[in-house]
Amino acid sequence: MADIDEAISKLMSGVQECVTEEELRAKLDASQKDARPLRVKLGIDATGPEIHLGFAVPLRKLRDFQDQGHTAVLIVGDFTAMIGDPSGQSKTRPQLTREEVEANVARYERQLFRILDPERTEIRYNSEWSEVLGTRGVLELLGKYTVSQILQREDFSNRLDAGDPVFIHELLYPIFQGYDSVAVKADVELGGYDQRLNLLVGRELQRSFGQPAQVIMMMPLLEGLSGGAKMSKSYNNYVGIEEEPSEMFGKLMSIPDDLIEQYFELAAYADEAKLRGVRSRLQSGENPRDLKAKMARMVVARYHSEDAARDAEAEFNKVFAKGGVPDEIPEIAVASGTKLVDVIADNDLASSKTDARRLIKQGAVSLDGEKVEDIEHTLSLDSPVVLRVGKRRFAKLLPRGPKIAL
Repeated sequence: MADIDEAISKLMSGVQECVTEEELRAKLDASQKDARPLRVKLGIDATGPEIHLGFAVPLRKLRDFQDQGHTAVLIVGDFTAMIGDPSGQSKTRPQLTREEVEANVARYERQLFRILDPERTEIRYNSEWSEVLGTRGVLELLGKYTVSQILQREDFSNRLDAGDPVFIHELLYPIFQGYDSVAVKADVELGGYDQRLNLLVGRELQRSFGQPAQVIMMMPLLEGLSGGAKMSKSYNNYVGIEEEPSEMFGKLMSIPDDLIEQYFELAAYADEAKLRGVRSRLQSGENPRDLKAKMARMVVARYHSEDAARDAEAEFNKVFAKGGVPDEIPEIAVASGTKLVDVIADNDLASSKTDARRLIKQGAVSLDGEKVEDIEHTLSLDSPVVLRVGKRRFAKLLPRGPKIAL
């Protein structure tokens, strides 16, 4: 059993909760005896085309299973995305069209294999089995679970208590997600801790269909850049694994000090010895900035390279520590008479004109180092100037001639 003990130790590392470890041990033992790889399921959120460091946490655990010879079964929720996952949501989530899901997944696949072994990865779309159920099949499936079980979910009960609507299609989401486990005969399912009830539904449905219940392994949630809420595309508080090294480094340097240890563990994948060193250095009063820089280097190197991490740190120090300007910034030709808020919003230096005005009011916008305080500021350029928006966004504005009124 020494090999099983070693496997369990590796697979349980960093897991917040496992239901149950004893079942996992039994499945690993049977897998070894029968020379049959376990089928380890993970659902892909198809609501956006970018994998971020938070979603990389269960992906890394999935890679741990692959490294032990098991098969990763990724479920693309093209069918369930048309329902919208209500987990943790205070309101109904937007439903996606099939075209939106397919466009997102096309980009996802390239990113997934920066972490996973493609030779041990199976990608399935849950429309494959859910769309063909038909009315009779759906009714039979719904007969496997009760309304009271679904309404035990905290997100549903909170919305009902607040008088907010819960639509019938939302109640179906955990059932269809659970049915995915039946369809692919999952031995193990991974997910974030916020997916606990969805994962448990899969166990129950497998029993109802005469299958062995899957083990569920829940990973801790990486908090977003500002702390508090989990890292999520919905909250726009994330770091994408394909972001440019300098952008990734700068974002990671912005996290609150109290998240340093969490980011070392969940984003940089520091081992226990490194984590002990981080705790010791934090307790000794070391400057948190130095620890953040070490963590940011580790993350950038993981998804890019050691050279990219060093260059990103040098760029960060030049721009933020020494008040300089990045070596490479976009150039924007601007006609005389153009409003600054329009330039900022139209070139994605802010999310909207409202956001651009807010940044100006906060003193976060400057031209050649001089703060702009007038939200109605109109540009009239005789020579190039450097526009800075917030901490990390720069552009060189080039004179283009007068703006012609239409």
